[in-house]
Amino acid sequence: MTSEPVLYSCESHIAVIRLNKPERLNRLDAELVEGLHKAWHRFMNDDDARVGIVTGSEKAFSAGADLGAVPHQLYRGIPGVGVFVDKPLIAAVMGWCIGGAMVITTMADLLVVADDAKFSYPEVKIGFSGGLITTLANRIPHKIAMELLLVGEPMTAQRAYEVGYANALVPADKVMETAIAYATTIAANAPMPTRMLKRFIDETIPKGPTEVGGIARAQVDAINASEDWQEGPKAFFEKRPPQYKGR
Repeated sequence: MTSEPVLYSCESHIAVIRLNKPERLNRLDAELVEGLHKAWHRFMNDDDARVGIVTGSEKAFSAGADLGAVPHQLYRGIPGVGVFVDKPLIAAVMGWCIGGAMVITTMADLLVVADDAKFSYPEVKIGFSGGLITTLANRIPHKIAMELLLVGEPMTAQRAYEVGYANALVPADKVMETAIAYATTIAANAPMPTRMLKRFIDETIPKGPTEVGGIARAQVDAINASEDWQEGPKAFFEKRPPQYKGR
């Protein structure tokens, strides 16, 4: 198996983005976050990709942040925050989905879960939170979100399905099959209204302060990495008009 931290493939208009550190239970470190950041860009720039599926391994979608190498720029790996994503996204979860990984599944449009999967956001137990997860309260009932975040105890797949966090609850060996079935149906629909509806929904759902801050940082990052930023200072020192390209 390739050593790439995140795998990307696309077939029949369906992109599959897979967290690829199963031996580490896909714990989120800087390398995996940057792998996701690149994958979201690739997904958006892939003209053949109409819908995406993000998934992990059988034992864990992701065991959350690697506490030995905490990724302090987690926002970069979150779809819709670190990278603008208006194509439909399905999360397919088996095993554990913890901490920052829950932010990814929360930002997905549809969620397919194995019947033995578990969700947890235990940051209050370790004295830390970046705050991105607060968008959860806009997607499931407020009291359920607060129980998960403040008590810090795991939520079963059954509970996730009952409160509307998950769309489908299936045996583990049916998770990808079910996610692909959803994706196939979406990919057959007209892409332009599909993406427009996702954008409109995104504008309708309130955003918390960390999410807003992450989106702003991502836009500043894009300017700092642009050709125009290289051209501006260069033209200044060469005492000539800059030739901007808008990229």
